[in-house]
Amino acid sequence: MKAYTRLLGIVAVAAIAILGPAATASAHEERPTRELEGTGSVPVYRTTGPTLLVCKSDPADFATRIAGFPADLKAANEQLWQQCQQGGHRHIQQAVDAAHLPGTIIKILPGVYLEEPSIAPASPECAAMENGAVRGKIYGYPVLTWDQQLACPHLANLIAILGKKNLQLEGTGASPMDVLVDAQYKKLNAIRADNADGVYFRNMSAQRAQFNAFYVMETDGFVLDRTIGRWNDEYAFLTFAVDHGLYTDCEGYGNGDSAFYPGAASNINKDRGHDVPRYAVEIQRCYGHHNTLGYSGTAGDSVWVHDSVFTENTAGIATDSAFPDHPGMPQNHSKFERNIIANNNVDYYKHIVDGTCKKPFEQRGYEQGVVCPAVGLPVGAGVVNPGGNYNIWRDNHIYDNRYSGFVTSFVPGFVRNDTEFAQQFDTSHHNRYIDNVMGVSEKGEAKPNGINFWWDGQGVGSCWTDMSATNIRTVPACGDDELPALGTHRYLGEPAGTLKMYACAGYDGGRQHLPSDCDWYGAYAAHGLERIEVKWALGGAVVLGLLAIGLYYRRLRDSKRALIGLLLAVGGLVVGVFGTIEMGSVLHPVGLAFYGAGLTLLGLALRGTSARKLGVMTLLVAVFALLGAIDHGLLMIPWIPVSPALLRVLMEIVWIPWALGAVLAAPRTATAADPATDPAAPAAPEPAAA
Repeated sequence: MKAYTRLLGIVAVAAIAILGPAATASAHEERPTRELEGTGSVPVYRTTGPTLLVCKSDPADFATRIAGFPADLKAANEQLWQQCQQGGHRHIQQAVDAAHLPGTIIKILPGVYLEEPSIAPASPECAAMENGAVRGKIYGYPVLTWDQQLACPHLANLIAILGKKNLQLEGTGASPMDVLVDAQYKKLNAIRADNADGVYFRNMSAQRAQFNAFYVMETDGFVLDRTIGRWNDEYAFLTFAVDHGLYTDCEGYGNGDSAFYPGAASNINKDRGHDVPRYAVEIQRCYGHHNTLGYSGTAGDSVWVHDSVFTENTAGIATDSAFPDHPGMPQNHSKFERNIIANNNVDYYKHIVDGTCKKPFEQRGYEQGVVCPAVGLPVGAGVVNPGGNYNIWRDNHIYDNRYSGFVTSFVPGFVRNDTEFAQQFDTSHHNRYIDNVMGVSEKGEAKPNGINFWWDGQGVGSCWTDMSATNIRTVPACGDDELPALGTHRYLGEPAGTLKMYACAGYDGGRQHLPSDCDWYGAYAAHGLERIEVKWALGGAVVLGLLAIGLYYRRLRDSKRALIGLLLAVGGLVVGVFGTIEMGSVLHPVGLAFYGAGLTLLGLALRGTSARKLGVMTLLVAVFALLGAIDHGLLMIPWIPVSPALLRVLMEIVWIPWALGAVLAAPRTATAADPATDPAAPAAPEPAAA
């Protein structure tokens, strides 16, 4: 069996590779990172310590900004402003550069910080460095080394916190928007904290960066507390190669990829089961809305997301293993619980099609609600999880997502540049979907998803509790111990599901290309017979049906058994096409059952002719069709490495030319007698197997 599974795997992966890899999910390109030791801790907010002040110098503007503050807060800010005018800084970067004492606190008074010195033309040395730097393959921006960042910190960053430890930056206003860092689309990052263990951001906002508002990298210990990121081409908050991190009470909106991206977090639980001692990053009480994604995380390992809200995005959450060369692949061990993932139906792909997203950043209209999707996703998906392992989804309210509550699939290793054979099948295993409230709001209102769960059928050891309205009707149940009752042991996805994911991944925003046969893309989505899986189902049904008719008329015309089989098989094929059109419909397993029963009768009839070997092959196709009906209609069959559907398709590939030969080679004047009524009837010679 292992050898057979390996052979099937080689065939399947080779087929995908020959087609060419579809466009990968967007992420970001960065220098190689070091593995953190994990000896840090989540920093604690401090009220005392060495303090630096940052403010602007216009008293009238400052007075206007604090006029509505509560009396105590207004008085405190007035006092700080007087002190800042005497000995403070006018730019945040100046204060960062002046912070030399451990545990320094930088208090930033209300105002808009454009950081004019940081956007001055680069020195000749830095300009030469930028021109000679390695550039990313996707976006084309310079990917600077650590030494290059230190030498020229403002090539990519408006504010650069490089190598500073235990620095705390906090706004002194009444809300995060009172202190606003505005990159004006002149820098890749508004704020970058790199190798900045213990950094703490509080009560401030950043906006209009070419990539990220807040970027924390290669840092052990950070907090993003009451912060807002908006109107960035990619991310509001991006943390990468980090440990001991906390996002709390944050908000992100108007971002082309996502509000929150804890990508490549420390892979501290990679060798464990579900019993994890801690998580590398925690996200709590955050709000991601009006982005392409509320949350995304390529290799978002060991992230705990809870009590947060992801609404009114294109899709709510995505965590994946679909981008090459990220540390920590495949994605694993994240937990999402008690979140609201709802009404993620906003279609931003119109801005790709009409050319808005080809304009310069500042002309696109991000401030007026334009979002330029960096990734191709189903409009109306609550959760998208291609290629995750050991994830837990528990007690979330997931509703009013018009495509599906969940979309999950496997990701073969070559997509992420992993080439070993075993890595082609190492994703989408041991995930738990426990007690999620599907299609009902937190207020008890009925707000159904399009379907609750779309799955390509691949994975080992995953299970679900109380999950109805799924594309595969027989998702395996979890027992009372939250372990799989029977579970699955599939290393390849369903053929139709894999084909669909491959086609839909062909999105390319830069070329303004949306796949025409995919049903993901809102106003541009394929419908009915336009969908790739329906096209293939219809095409296959036509070919198989015509061959069955041909076999009957050329070889089995006198057999009543064959006539009944023909009617059942053709009827099953028709019903199956309608079942493919309507995701999750009972018509799909019913169609397979009719098709399998019909082929059984045709195969038995052929066994009584000179085409007896073709009859055996027909019976084999019938067996796998009937197993598929059980697999999709009654119980997902455990302990088999691939689905009956894949085996049936492989059998049909052999059967089609064989049956065609039998149709063409049959004598035009002869008909095959039913052996049940005329066992002595002569038969035409059987053609060789194709």
